[in-house]
Amino acid sequence: MAIDVLVVDEEVDVLDITETFLGRQDGLAVSAEMDPERAAERVIDGEFDAVVSDLTMPDLDGLELCQRVRDAGRDVPFFLFTGRDESEIDDSPGKACVTGFVRKGTGTEQYETLAENIRNAVA
Repeated sequence: MAIDVLVVDEEVDVLDITETFLGRQDGLAVSAEMDPERAAERVIDGEFDAVVSDLTMPDLDGLELCQRVRDAGRDVPFFLFTGRDESEIDDSPGKACVTGFVRKGTGTEQYETLAENIRNAVA
């Protein structure tokens, strides 16, 4: 049975690339959402086994999205997939609710790392 993953990013190009490359990883079924408010509703409704979110988004950032999901009682693994270094967000409110961080970069290795982290968190 595949792990249902929701990818959230406001940039359509990044969202498409992430959905495509993460979707090629074994055992993952990937959906995409540009609107973090809608993403929160979908995760809270129980549609997904894991979430991969960008950090910096308008209106509701990745940490706020994670906190909203946790406040609703959903303990789904939540990963930030961001261009920022984890040390840059060490003191950010809401960081404690995040399962893990994977840094965006060139190449495809980050998708393999992200998929492995998701599989380990859901197992």
